[in-house]
Amino acid sequence: MEAPAKLRMTTQRQVIMEELQSVKSHPTAGELCSMVRRRLPRISLGTVYRNLDILSRAGLIQKLDVAGQEMRFDGNTMNHYHLRCLDCGRVFDVEMDLLSGVEERLARESGFEVLGHRLEFLGRCEACQRGADN
Repeated sequence: MEAPAKLRMTTQRQVIMEELQSVKSHPTAGELCSMVRRRLPRISLGTVYRNLDILSRAGLIQKLDVAGQEMRFDGNTMNHYHLRCLDCGRVFDVEMDLLSGVEERLARESGFEVLGHRLEFLGRCEACQRGADN
């Protein structure tokens, strides 16, 4: 995805995006900072946070924000759903077709201008289930 004309794509932003798009683990800012430091050893966590916010507002990445949990980030901006483990907090992509007609129906019934939707399933990942069974 190309950056909007107004957003200056600095080396730091480019590296952050590349690292984020190279994984499907939906890392936290701290995890992503560790990944980026392999290429930009002097980058600070604050710089990573600021650039993630800028990239998110520009629509180049997704910010996965759930109250009470550390924010995670997704390099995939295409509409898709997520599974979130309530024990470890990890987030996984769901491989399924998007619900069709839900936005149009909601717009008709509510009067809202619906611009999109997000769906997140909650549960326990396999690793956390195995840990609880031991």
